[in-house]
Amino acid sequence: MRDILTLPINAEDSLIIACDNSGGIGMKEQDVVQVPYETVAYYSFRVAVMECMAAGGQPLSVVLNNFCGNEPWEELIQGVKKGANELGLKDISITGSTESNFMMLQSAVGLMVLGRKGLNKKSELLFSGNWTFAVIGLPLVGPEVMAQNDEIVPLSVFQEINQLNEVLIWPVGSKGILSELNQIFINKQFTAEKIVANVDLLKSSGPATCFIVVYDADHDEKVRRIAGDYFHSLKIK
Repeated sequence: MRDILTLPINAEDSLIIACDNSGGIGMKEQDVVQVPYETVAYYSFRVAVMECMAAGGQPLSVVLNNFCGNEPWEELIQGVKKGANELGLKDISITGSTESNFMMLQSAVGLMVLGRKGLNKKSELLFSGNWTFAVIGLPLVGPEVMAQNDEIVPLSVFQEINQLNEVLIWPVGSKGILSELNQIFINKQFTAEKIVANVDLLKSSGPATCFIVVYDADHDEKVRRIAGDYFHSLKIK
């Protein structure tokens, strides 16, 4: 299953809740990865919003839980707004809270994206030999995210492919591509030996630096055109 919660609102719509956490990433002395707080929030928002949209949700609101102290708050908000602007989400609302009573030795952020999903968006598939598989972007984690930024699939590419009909998108998180593949279909399990790929199937993809796309072969040319150099084919034996 996806890392989301789906709550029915009425006969036509559901509420999609997606979330992400980060710890030890920021500007505190004991943080494992030293990056500006705008970057921390941007990538945390990226994970949650991709999960929301891939599940068929239209993002409406962001809830930010800040454990980095009072000073980074505006930087964190700017990181969320940066990601929202890349997706054209001009009216998304942002709220949240800061732990200001006690200071932590390392940075920590929690973020939720809430979205509305209509009943006409397909988010589940049964496995069929007719499906084509690909990974868009590369799995990157930690310092690689900053050093190999040009290998991270842009949100604009994700959004354009996600808008195609009869295409399923699955963001890849810390458990890697193979683990995510084994959550997509209820009637199929994959092993690394049965997959031909030029990407590491077991490596963490950190803040969803890549995603899996499953589609009918008729869409292959269009998906490859949109993805460009971020396209990596997956062949199922």
